[in-house]
Amino acid sequence: MEGPVELVLEDGTTHTSDRFVVAVCACRRSKRYPFCDTSHRRRVRSDDSPEPHDDSS
Repeated sequence: MEGPVELVLEDGTTHTSDRFVVAVCACRRSKRYPFCDTSHRRRVRSDDSPEPHDDSS
């Protein structure tokens, strides 16, 4: 989004940003929620994550 931006959340709180370009967080991992701080990029998969399966057989 292009700023300035004012967001009103479901609980009625208002958040504003005067930045020229603003990214809105959809994953709720951001420390700056409701604005994105790219926290979603730091997620590391654990070794016990399920392997992709092949449905072609």
